[in-house]
Amino acid sequence: MTSVQVETASPLVPEIAEIAVAPTTLSPAPIAELNQKAPKNGIRNSLRASTVDGVFAGIFTITTSGILLSNFLVELDASPIAFGMLSSIPMLVNLIQPLGAYLSERSQSRCRYSLMIYGPSRLLWLFLVAGIAAFSWGLMNSQQLVILTLLIVLFSHLCGGLGSASWLSWMAMLVHRRLRGRYFGIRNSIVSLTNLICVPLAGVAVSTWHGGTLQGYGVVLLIGILSGVASLGCQYFKVDVNPQEQNTSATKIFPQKAVCLEPNNTDHTGDRQPTIDKPAPEINPWKNILKDTNFLTFLLYFSFWMFAVNLSAPFFNLYMLDTLDIDVSWVTLYSSVQAAANMLMLIVWGKLADRIGNRLILFFVGILFAIAPLLWLGISHNSLSLWFWLPMLHIFLGGTGAAIDLCGNTMQLEVAPVKNQSIYFATIAAVAGFCGAFGTTLGGLIIQNAYFGGLAGLFVLSTMFRILALLPLIFVQEARGQSFLQTFQGLRQVRKKLA
Repeated sequence: MTSVQVETASPLVPEIAEIAVAPTTLSPAPIAELNQKAPKNGIRNSLRASTVDGVFAGIFTITTSGILLSNFLVELDASPIAFGMLSSIPMLVNLIQPLGAYLSERSQSRCRYSLMIYGPSRLLWLFLVAGIAAFSWGLMNSQQLVILTLLIVLFSHLCGGLGSASWLSWMAMLVHRRLRGRYFGIRNSIVSLTNLICVPLAGVAVSTWHGGTLQGYGVVLLIGILSGVASLGCQYFKVDVNPQEQNTSATKIFPQKAVCLEPNNTDHTGDRQPTIDKPAPEINPWKNILKDTNFLTFLLYFSFWMFAVNLSAPFFNLYMLDTLDIDVSWVTLYSSVQAAANMLMLIVWGKLADRIGNRLILFFVGILFAIAPLLWLGISHNSLSLWFWLPMLHIFLGGTGAAIDLCGNTMQLEVAPVKNQSIYFATIAAVAGFCGAFGTTLGGLIIQNAYFGGLAGLFVLSTMFRILALLPLIFVQEARGQSFLQTFQGLRQVRKKLA
C-alpha cells in the first residue's frame, strides 16, 4: 500500500480585527488613524517581503513534504506505519503551539523570535542530506534512514510549531483588515504558482538524476534548505513588532531598514510611531478565551471541520493508486491541475471575501466541498475518467479548497483580539491539529473494518460529518461580514431584477 501526500497551497494560511464580543480589539477609527500615521512604505515593503518569503518557503516545503518526501520513503520500502506517522506528525505537533505562543508573547521582537525558531527547524534537514550521503556510501541501511527521516520530520515540525502563532500574529499587525482577503489571496496564488512550477521540475530532477532517485532527492532537498534559509532572510525587510508593546495599553509598529530594530519607543530615523490606547483587559488570557463565546464557537466549527476533512482527505491518493490502480505520473498531473485551479481562484475568493466577509463563503462553498468525497465514488479506471472526470474533480477541489483555506485562515484573524493574539491562534492550531490527526487515525481504522464498507463507506461518513461541521459556523459573528438574512435578501433582489 502506497500513500502519496500532495500539497497544493500553503494554508496560511493564516491582523487587527473588530469583533463585538472581544473588547480588546481595535475599533475602525483607531485602525484608520494607525494606517494614516504608520510608515506606508515600510508596510508596503513588509508585504512584498512576506510574499517573497512565501515563495522561498514554498520551495522549502515542496522538498520537505508532500509527494517528494513520500516518494523518498517509497524508494526506501517504508512500512504503511511510517506513512501514517508522516501524515499525523504535522497535525499532532500543533499541540505545542500554545507553548510557542506563550514564549513569543514574552519576547521583544517578532523578527528575532522567528529567526530563533525557524532557523533550527530548517537547518535540521541537513542531517537528512548527510544521511542520504551515508546511505549511498553503505554506512546506513534503509530502515535507519527511514527512522532518521521521521525523527527529522518530528523535531522540525516541533520547532516550527513554536513559531506559527507568532508569525500569524505578526502578519495580523501588518495587513489591514479590509485588505486581508485580497493580499492573502494574491500571496497564496503566487505560492501556488511556485508549487505548480517547482513540483514537476523537482520530480523530473529526482527521477532523472544519474546517481539514482535517492541521491537526486538529496540534491533537491539541499536546494530546498537553501531556499528555506533565503526565506528567513526576508524577515529582515519586514516591519518588526514588539509583542510586549502590543499586549500592554498600546499597539506600536516599529519601522526598520534591512535589520530588526531594537524594541524601544523611538526608531533611529527620528520618527515616533503612533500609539493607540485601549482598555486593559484581564491578565489571564485563558480566562478571556473561555469567556469569548464567539471564539469558542469558531473553534468548535474549525476543529470539527478539520476532523471531518481529514477523515477521508489523506486517502484520496490511496484510492487512485490502489483501488483504481492509476499510475503515479497521472496522480502528479492531477495534483498540478488542482494547484492551477487553486492558484487562479485564490485571487477571486480574496476579493469576494473583502466584500461580503469570510463566513458566508466558508458556509456555502463548504457545502460544495462537503460533497466532494461522494464524487470519488463515481470514478472508475477508464479513459473517460482519466481524461475528463478526474481532471474536472481536481479542478473542483482546487477551486473550492482555495476558498476554504483562504477564508478559514483569515477568519481566525477576525475572531481573535489583539491582546495575546498568538495564544488564540495557537489554541486553534492545537485543538484543530489534534482533531485532524484523530480523524486521519480513525479513517485508517474504518478502512480496515469491512463493516463500514471500506473506502466507499469512509467517503460517505466524511460527507455527513463535513455537513454537520458547518452548523456552528452559522452562529459565528464577523465584524465586516453580511448575515445570512442579508445575503438571502440580496439574492432575492437580484432574482427580481433578472425577472
